[in-house]
Amino acid sequence: MIQAKYDQTPGTPFDITVNDRGMQQGLRANYWVGTKRYPNGYWADFTLTPDGKKVLKLAAGGDVIQWRPDSPTDSRFVIVVVPLVDSHMKPRDLGDVQNLGDNKTVMFTEDVTLDGLPDALKNIAHNPGNKLSTKRLATFTLVNGAWSLKSID
Repeated sequence: MIQAKYDQTPGTPFDITVNDRGMQQGLRANYWVGTKRYPNGYWADFTLTPDGKKVLKLAAGGDVIQWRPDSPTDSRFVIVVVPLVDSHMKPRDLGDVQNLGDNKTVMFTEDVTLDGLPDALKNIAHNPGNKLSTKRLATFTLVNGAWSLKSID
């Protein structure tokens, strides 16, 4: 019933956080190219390529990534991209069904599906800093003698 609910729900955009490793992966995938390097040696501008524009957009808008870490070793600096393919959710690891009054509940993990994304973008999405799974609670209720999905929280 949970998957049926997700299948009926339109896909939604999701964010991919791009760290230094992801920037390098994006360069190799030809999603962006370096267009300006600053005198400090670690700031740079990158412009989305036509290939990049086919699969993602910048969350901040435009087509120029302004890479501005605080230092050459700044591991916290990231940018955010949004795939042009909307994502659907998929449940996994359903726990034991619990009785809660007239309802039943089950804990599960909700995953963002990366179906339809090119492999290079999937690899960037799997880098640290991206949240592709969330714990959820599904509640079911008895309606006219049949169990029905009441909510997903």
